[in-house]
Amino acid sequence: MPTQPNSFIKNILQLNLAMLLVSTSGVLGRAVTLPPVVTIGWRALLAVVFLMLFLKWKKISFRIAKEDRKQVFLGGILMGIHWVAYFKALQLSNVAIGMLTIFTYPALTSILEPLLLRLPFQKIHLFLGLLVLGGIALLIPDLDFENEYTQAVAYGLGSALAYALRNILMKKQVANYHGSLLMLYQALIIGVLLIPFSFQTTIEALQENLIWILALALFTTALGHTLFLLTFRYFSITTASIISSVQPVYGILLGVLLLGEVPKLLTIIGGLLIISAVVIESLRSAKEKG
Repeated sequence: MPTQPNSFIKNILQLNLAMLLVSTSGVLGRAVTLPPVVTIGWRALLAVVFLMLFLKWKKISFRIAKEDRKQVFLGGILMGIHWVAYFKALQLSNVAIGMLTIFTYPALTSILEPLLLRLPFQKIHLFLGLLVLGGIALLIPDLDFENEYTQAVAYGLGSALAYALRNILMKKQVANYHGSLLMLYQALIIGVLLIPFSFQTTIEALQENLIWILALALFTTALGHTLFLLTFRYFSITTASIISSVQPVYGILLGVLLLGEVPKLLTIIGGLLIISAVVIESLRSAKEKG
């Protein structure tokens, strides 16, 4: 039965709401004044609570097969590196640079996947890699690692690399388990591993930042990612991925509206190159599968 126009509009709005919620990580990450390992540790533990409640409400089994547990554990470690490095990038620069550098992960995935899974390498991936490198070059003010913006780009690329590797590693598990279940266990792994660092702050500093960490755990992690996964019922993953390219745009707009962080012209041009690479890869993937 074809999708009714009203239903299509509703589904598009739901997908965009999911992207808006996920994109709040930029402004919330800038608002938190705690070290990234402390922020991510508490964010992960609080997200576990919200995700457990969601899974119980949806009556989704908590079971992970024994043969999948190693990948889920390694995926959790990579997800933790992704989050910590991303928040470090945000602290060193601004929402625009933080979000645009981690959004290089689709292009990194398209280059790494054939290398790691021994799939045929396609020439288009070399072009996409060069396009992303061009975008990154415009984000870096100079190649001086004393410069905090240069450091931020390095952390952002490290974050994107960890996320790309996590997605490749867990390709089978993502197809076999509910996304919120995988997010629950990975958040639990991150929270447990970062517990020793989570108390490296004062009670007063934790209280001052608690509202931002709660917002990260609820809106960005639990609601945003869950809502995004639910949209896969109505759209192909490729279509959802293309539309998700709007995520850094929402993040940058929130940064402008709430923090007054207006990106420079070179940052905007660099961002357009990076997002273009994401859209080209998504469209190419859709054509290949079709």
